[in-house]
Amino acid sequence: MAQVLVIGASRGIGRELAQQYIENGDRVIATVRRAEDREALLAQGAAAVHLIDVAQPQSVSGLAWLLDGEKFDYAWYVAGVLDHLHTTTPPTQQEFDRVMHTNLLGAMQALPQVAPTVQAAGGKFAFISSSMAQIGHVDDDHSWLYRCSKAALNMAVATAQHGWPGVLLLTMDPGWVRTEMGGSVAPLSVEESVQGMRATLAGAQAADAGKLLHHDGRRADSW
Repeated sequence: MAQVLVIGASRGIGRELAQQYIENGDRVIATVRRAEDREALLAQGAAAVHLIDVAQPQSVSGLAWLLDGEKFDYAWYVAGVLDHLHTTTPPTQQEFDRVMHTNLLGAMQALPQVAPTVQAAGGKFAFISSSMAQIGHVDDDHSWLYRCSKAALNMAVATAQHGWPGVLLLTMDPGWVRTEMGGSVAPLSVEESVQGMRATLAGAQAADAGKLLHHDGRRADSW
């Protein structure tokens, strides 16, 4: 039985990750933003569910205390938000903060609090990124703030790998998934994406440290 942490399990990919690990018989601890999501996950068999808003630094600051004594084989930072801005429209400070706080600042604040619990188990810590962050594969100017936040997340994780050599840190591209964020025309179901990501993380090796991996096991050929 694996010990698993899912940060951002309120909906979509995060919720499905928690559900699949629970159905597999693993012990799951999750974080959500809303009380009703907490109760739903507890009813499904989560060992513990904490109310954390990763966009609020004061909320994330207590994560280490909540996880004291835990040892995780797998940890996931899933929380993320999208923008619909093109390069012809500069982001407002409010929009910049909304995207960057959730996608990047929250991850950078959570990482040093969670990494010791993963290191204690010799485990792996994955952060949901995106192929849209790959500078070598930019095919339009849509969601440029989201792209920048995920590119910065890739760098943050690659850098942190040197500070936490006892933890296998990496970023993961879930693909284009039919979720509230991905939309109804996306080719991948959330179940397919999560199944692939779970298998890819389980099979990740030391050579993958700090790298971007795709949900189907492919290694990104550019950042």
